[in-house]
Amino acid sequence: MGAASIQSIDLSQVLFLDIETVPCQATYADLEPEWQQLWSEKTRWQRKDDVSAEDYYPQRAGVMAEFSKVVCICAGYFERSEGTPRSFRIKAYREEDERDLLEAFCADLERFSDWRLCAHNGKEFDFPFLARRILVHRLPLPRALDTAGRKPWEIPHLDTLELWKFGDFKHYTSLKLLARLFGLPSPKGDIDGSQVQEVYYGEGDLDRIVEYCAQDVLCLARLFQAFRGEKPLEEDEWSLKA
Repeated sequence: MGAASIQSIDLSQVLFLDIETVPCQATYADLEPEWQQLWSEKTRWQRKDDVSAEDYYPQRAGVMAEFSKVVCICAGYFERSEGTPRSFRIKAYREEDERDLLEAFCADLERFSDWRLCAHNGKEFDFPFLARRILVHRLPLPRALDTAGRKPWEIPHLDTLELWKFGDFKHYTSLKLLARLFGLPSPKGDIDGSQVQEVYYGEGDLDRIVEYCAQDVLCLARLFQAFRGEKPLEEDEWSLKA
């Protein structure tokens, strides 16, 4: 399964994912003293000498699973049909309480336990981040995310960043850049990843975050189709259930 070529993969057995995360607390000052100390220790060797732990917090806390939380997950899939599937459905998971969000997602993910998960940079970020936050809330880890004791080629995860690298690990290529390169609609709307924290804490506008996340999933699916030499989804061939 892990060695299958991209052309041989059944599109109706792939779950395309994207997550949006923010720091657990809006600011460094909101952290309890012990957590401030733990943040300082965690980032000591990452920060430049002139950057304090407090200044570094808004820059990086949102992508470290120990100090952040998931506020939205969007999962997309192609509906089964004869020939090449053309109908794409996206479901958004959004709850004020992260545990409730993850619990709902995990319950659905068990239904897709034999499917491949696909994300852009998913192997480095989305998949391990989700697994860590699930464990923090003491929820059962879905089989699709439980990689303990499995060899790399036994894990059927797909990653469009890894597919693009072809074994070259020197550079990161964004989903936005690949979309432009392949002539796909840009996944970015009125916000980008660096603004999610402000939209969440400053504006409380989860709807904007959900729409942003869904567009990333749509772009991800289109890019995967492009990698296979297929015609990407049209605007009337997908829908969002928020």
